[in-house]
Parts: sequence; structure tokens; C-alpha cells
Amino acid sequence: MTTEVISPDLKVVLRRLKLSRMLDTLPERLVLARQQKMPHQDWLLLVLSDEATRRDSLGVSLRSQKAHLDPTMHLEAWDPTAKVSFDRGLLNELVSLRFLDAHAHVAIVGPVGVGKTFLAHALGHIACRRGASVLAVRTDQMLKTLKHARLDNSHEAELRKLISVDLLLLDDFAMDAMDATESRDLYDILLERYRTSSIIVTSNRGPDEWLATFADPVRAQSAIDRFTSNAYDLVIDGESYRPRLKPNLAKEGAR
Repeated sequence: MTTEVISPDLKVVLRRLKLSRMLDTLPERLVLARQQKMPHQDWLLLVLSDEATRRDSLGVSLRSQKAHLDPTMHLEAWDPTAKVSFDRGLLNELVSLRFLDAHAHVAIVGPVGVGKTFLAHALGHIACRRGASVLAVRTDQMLKTLKHARLDNSHEAELRKLISVDLLLLDDFAMDAMDATESRDLYDILLERYRTSSIIVTSNRGPDEWLATFADPVRAQSAIDRFTSNAYDLVIDGESYRPRLKPNLAKEGAR
């Protein structure tokens, strides 16, 4: 297919309108329009649709990067032959993101390595495609950041980041015992996001064990009760999923 030559004047105008990326496909689209005798309106819709699709894709990519989501953990990449068991119907419901619309939470619970983080990040990617703001953090790192933020008076700003996103992913939740400051920070986050926005936590411990990790039992009971009363429980059991993520020559050669 012979490509059309784009005039310098058109290139200048497209750059002024911040549409210069249309130049990547415009020559081929011009040839296609001529071959198919496409009406001007249909051709304009085609090239603008190309640009809209590109921008949508870029927006999703940028949201996923800003959310700190693992780029390999998409639901399409999940290995269905993994020897793990969980409620598939519940996962299908979570994929619909109705829980996000309802400001409900999700607790993904199970032993080490069964794919809890994978499924949490996969749901995060789906939320990014929907246009939601997402943030994925490891719980211990989040609490450490908040503690350090008190030293330079940025604590309120850091806390606001965690509260303001549509979906907050807390990995390795309730893994370690927390001191009084960490307990207060986690209490504030759970309280502020109650019925206003969603949280997904992954944990090796069941909700009945979370209370013991807080320094303040009263605050812990209040926060955990609010979370669990508004959360779906996705319990995973089985063999470790991590060997399936291990790189090998066969996978690399298939790319």
C-alpha cells in the first residue's frame, strides 16, 4: 500500500492542536479513504476514533503506573490451571466492580503464595480501565511512610493521598504487630474510607486474627468491625501460584 505524503502545513496545524500523534496513522487512513471512496464525515470519524482510542489506552497506562500496579498482573494473564480454589462466582462479581460503585471492600485471604496479590492487582487494573483512581501499597511500607511524614509535617498530605483515591489496595495486611502510632494511622484510614470509597486487602491472616495486630484494642475493634461488615471475603486455598510467574526461556521465546 502506497502511503500518502502529509503536507508540512497540515503537520504544523496538527501539532498546534496537540494532535501530532495522528500523523502515525494518517497516511494509511488517507489511502484507505481514497480506495474505499469513504465519505469525508466517515473518514473524519475514523481518524478521530484512532486518536480517542490511543488517548484512552495511554490514560489507562498512566493510571496503572501511578497506582503502582504490577504490569504483569492482569486477569487475562491468570493461569486457570493453577491448583488453587476460591469462589469463582464471587470473583466474577468483583470483576464487575459493583463493589466499587457501592463503596464496599474486599478481603482476599489465604496462605502464602496462592495468588492473593495477583488477583488484587488484576482488580486494580480493571478499575483503572474504568477510569477510577487506584493506589496499591504494601501495608508495612505505607505505615512507615506515614510515620516518617510526621517528622517533616507532611503527614496530613500523605494521609490524604490514601483517603482520596477511589480504590486503595493494601497488600500484606495485618502481617505484623503495630505500635500505637501505626494503629492510629490504620484506624484513621479505615474509618475515613468507610462507606465512602473501597479498599482491597490481601492477608495471610483471617479477619478474626487482625485484632491482635493492633496496639489499641478499642480502636481496632471499631475499625475492623466497620471494614468486615462492608467487605466481600474471597478466600483462596491451594498450592503456591508463584512458580507460574517464574521466568523461563520458553516464556521469553514466546514473546
